[in-house]
Amino acid sequence: MYHVTVRNHMMVAHSFKGAVFGPAQKLHGATYVVDVTFYRAELDADDLVVDIGAASSALANVLGAFNLGNLDDHAELAGHNTTTEFMARVIFDRVRAAIAAGQLGAGAKGLARMAVRLAESHVAWAGYEADL
Repeated sequence: MYHVTVRNHMMVAHSFKGAVFGPAQKLHGATYVVDVTFYRAELDADDLVVDIGAASSALANVLGAFNLGNLDDHAELAGHNTTTEFMARVIFDRVRAAIAAGQLGAGAKGLARMAVRLAESHVAWAGYEADL
């Protein structure tokens, strides 16, 4: 399986609900390094997995909705703890929507799988991946 990964980052504020989160129940900041990996069994007609420029732009657009903001202020995230795992799925769904809308080019329609990884630090990360 061929794959291409693009990387960006976002800085956010958020708080969590529930005693399991201890001091993270208070408003705090996080900086995530975000990797999105695209997979396909065969290269497209241009010998690409996906156009890296288009994939990078799509990821930047997705992260731009959250970067330098408070996740607690996003109505669509209300009722959820915006954990690293949860946000990986949110980003996955938004990049998948960008693929469906043609923002990554016609060749991206042949992608088989995608994985999103958010690294909180050099020792801890979480992600979400699924077939497209």
